[in-house]
Amino acid sequence: MEEDGIIITGTKPRKQSLTRIRARKWLKRREIWLITLGIALHAVYMLSIFDIYFKSPIVHGMEPVSPRFTPPAKRLVLLVADGLRADKFFEPDSDGNYRAPFLRSVIKGKGRWGVSHARPPTESRPGHVAIIAGFYEDPSAVTKGWKANPVEFDSVFNKSRHTFSYGSPDIVPIFCGALPHSTWNTYPHEYEDFATDASFLDEWSFDQFESIVNKSKFDPKLKQLIHQDQIVIFLHLLGCDSNGHAHRPYSSIYLNNVKVVDRIAEGVYNLLENYFKDNQTAYIFTADHGMSDKGSHGDGHWSVTDTPLVAWGAGVKHPRPAFNNDQDNGERFVDEHHMHDTPTPTDWGLSTIERADVNQADIAPLMSTLLGLPCPVNSVGSLPLDYVDLNKGNDVEAVLANTKQILNQFLRKSQLKQVTSFRFKPYEPLAHYTSSLEEIESLISVGDYDHAMKLSQKLKSLALDGLHYFQTYDWFMLMSVIILGYLGWMLCLILHVLQSYTSLPGKILKKEEAVFTRDRPSTVYLCGSLIMASVFIMLYLEHSPPLYHAYFAMTVFLWTNIFSEYRFLRALWRHFLQGKESNYVIELFATSVVSIIILECLVRSFTERVIYTWCFLIVGVISPLYLFKSIPWKSGIPVFLWLACWFLSVFTLMPAEIPDNTVLVCISGIIIVVIGVGSRYLDMHTRDNKYWRYLIIRDSKPKFPMLFQLQALLVGLSSILVYLSTSHRTEKRELLALHQMMNWSIAGFSMVLPLFSATGLLSRLTSIYLGFAPPFLLLSIGYEAVFYGALGLALFGWILFENALLYVKKPDRSVTSLEAENGNIILEEGDRCLQLSDMRIPVVFLVFFNIAFFGTGNFASIASFEISSVYRFITIFSPFLMAALLIFKLFIPFMLVICAFSAITKLVRVPRSGCYFLVILCSDVMTIHFFFLVKNTGSWMEIGNSISHFGIVSAQVVFVLLLFALTSIYTKDIQTRSAKQVSQKTM
Repeated sequence: MEEDGIIITGTKPRKQSLTRIRARKWLKRREIWLITLGIALHAVYMLSIFDIYFKSPIVHGMEPVSPRFTPPAKRLVLLVADGLRADKFFEPDSDGNYRAPFLRSVIKGKGRWGVSHARPPTESRPGHVAIIAGFYEDPSAVTKGWKANPVEFDSVFNKSRHTFSYGSPDIVPIFCGALPHSTWNTYPHEYEDFATDASFLDEWSFDQFESIVNKSKFDPKLKQLIHQDQIVIFLHLLGCDSNGHAHRPYSSIYLNNVKVVDRIAEGVYNLLENYFKDNQTAYIFTADHGMSDKGSHGDGHWSVTDTPLVAWGAGVKHPRPAFNNDQDNGERFVDEHHMHDTPTPTDWGLSTIERADVNQADIAPLMSTLLGLPCPVNSVGSLPLDYVDLNKGNDVEAVLANTKQILNQFLRKSQLKQVTSFRFKPYEPLAHYTSSLEEIESLISVGDYDHAMKLSQKLKSLALDGLHYFQTYDWFMLMSVIILGYLGWMLCLILHVLQSYTSLPGKILKKEEAVFTRDRPSTVYLCGSLIMASVFIMLYLEHSPPLYHAYFAMTVFLWTNIFSEYRFLRALWRHFLQGKESNYVIELFATSVVSIIILECLVRSFTERVIYTWCFLIVGVISPLYLFKSIPWKSGIPVFLWLACWFLSVFTLMPAEIPDNTVLVCISGIIIVVIGVGSRYLDMHTRDNKYWRYLIIRDSKPKFPMLFQLQALLVGLSSILVYLSTSHRTEKRELLALHQMMNWSIAGFSMVLPLFSATGLLSRLTSIYLGFAPPFLLLSIGYEAVFYGALGLALFGWILFENALLYVKKPDRSVTSLEAENGNIILEEGDRCLQLSDMRIPVVFLVFFNIAFFGTGNFASIASFEISSVYRFITIFSPFLMAALLIFKLFIPFMLVICAFSAITKLVRVPRSGCYFLVILCSDVMTIHFFFLVKNTGSWMEIGNSISHFGIVSAQVVFVLLLFALTSIYTKDIQTRSAKQVSQKTM
């Protein structure tokens, strides 16, 4: 006999009571330990995405590579029209006139043009980082907050002799704020007013620059500074972005702003040409991102990734006629919308002039080459030779400098990884890079520039591939460890449920003819300790971060515990190999497949809510048909299931942004009261109906006789106050203190009343439903109030379905007591073993739990919830109280779902703790999928949503547990009729 184990055999009757108490205490301690482990594991593994997906691509310690040729330009002007779409820049207006006449004249007579392809996230900061620093914004900046410079990086401005910069306070300080050799200024944030025409911001930037140029005529020091070589002038023109957000890119204000930036480009050109008169100024005009038709940006749509690029001046090629302009050479740009040299739209009027598209990061090496500067050390851009007017020898030298700079990044990353890797695996294609460089130098020395160019570009391509190799060097190892950890955790849950809540161990014991105990083989733990120590030593030698140790420790610990159960696993394996349980194996396989399909649909539902609509439409047909043979239509249960499911299916077709509709909220109060009255009627008039006997307790009475009427009255009052508070606030623009006090009082008082209701299952759930209705109505602004009623009906339908199954299957001795089966005495009195068919309960729970997330909006994006939801409680801005009220509103549907879940576990007599572990098991199937769906490319919204989806599902181990503890206040004393009572009544 093993007193601290779960399976006890050979115990004398007089010792069973003491053994039972010890076994229950042991189980409680084990489950507390298991839950604590689960919380720690999910917290640590949630952090793993930042080591896997969001490691900074930036490395330091590389030497800059100076080009070996005389630069063609002494100074460079960079004009960035923030938010300017390529099509709106190039196309004519409704009168056939082009909006940028000066820059079109440049395209036709002085310089080169094309489309600059941005990579998501198409925001201002990452766009400017790509243009000026030559690399795509470090995704880890998402995790570091919106600081001005969350990651230190090199830029063209850093390499310049001096930089003059004017523009937005959100952009200019990023690059010049800590730059000693810079002169810059920004306008106040207050100037960025969406209610006005923001084109004056562009004129402000030009005026500032014009002022300093004019000032230099009378200031010798400033004149000497401006006349130096390798000078950069940067004007950030925010007008198009502000006007696009406020008025949309089709508006006259936005389109007029295109003319403004064209005039500014002309003004800058004339100002500098008249001032210097040396033809040694290069000009680049472009945009950081475009603007969608809805006035937004951030994603990868062509309207925000395609931006104009016009370059002219010193060192820039002149226009050339277009030949085979529609030819595709296979080069794909980072926005993945266009292949190289796609046909130019006819209405642009530029089809006859050669177009040279670039990736946005290619502009940085272009600027560096024109000024003779080293490329920014972290740049991944490729020099666009179609823009640079150099001889063949200097072309090769420029490309070679670009290649060496990228190669230096690769070598630095290789060096850092080699120092910290116990078993370093080099990037084989670049193992002999020195010989390639020597061959290129040799070809240049003999004048074979074409061959040298091909080898340089090939070496650059390999270096870029090598950078990606080292950026993802630890991915496979970390992802393997994390996935093994999740699988180990899930297997631990399965073993715990099998050993503690099923009759399977008893069957195994009979066949093994031995007492199964929970002894912990010391050999397994010794091996586990040795493995963990070896891993820790290896990680220490590699100077790995502390979290790496935590990832490995969790995984090794879990699998050590699994292998310590090798006797049970071996017995379980032999049990299934004997072949007598072949039907059970088929049933197990079918249940697993169906469960995984449903869980995968839930994963997809995070991006496509309409899946719930199809789910409940189908369930609304299948569940009544399943019960039809045993539960006749006249009982009303099949019809009710059909109507409830179809009613709930409507809400996930609604817009995630809930429109205001106060009348609908008031009507919802009436609907909720009607549902409560119907439930009350059933509770009072179906006590002797054989289909309802499990739900109705004859002797169950509320502590207050008029409790139901009081709750219905409070729901009605809350509906009236919704109307009064909203209408008064609309007229007077403030909330009356009387209304505010009544709203708070009704919401708080109504949630206490369910504690005094009758303890019968139907009575208590009806009271809980009515008790949470007033605060939910007072926090509602539209259709979500009706959703509350629909969710309540669907949950009631779930309870009726489980009740009907009890009637259909009839009481069975084999499932009512585990003690009679194998002597396991740790279940609560009256509970039965979990069976495979009970897997439906946690799966259905997760479906309802997730529709509670999305039935009232898009929980994955808190921004989709209207702040006006809290105006009936508070109108003075208080972010913490408002956020608390919004979160509480979201919790109310979850609490209804968990109350129904707890009631069902009591109804069907299964242990709630066992079902909780099955819920966590199912949610972790979803967690693993979301782990693979985390994105480190795309818009900030796409990246953030992928992280939040993973975080939401990972947190369910804590989230559901806390809600279980909270709702147990209401559900702990719910009473149901046992199967035995109903059986006796039937006889």
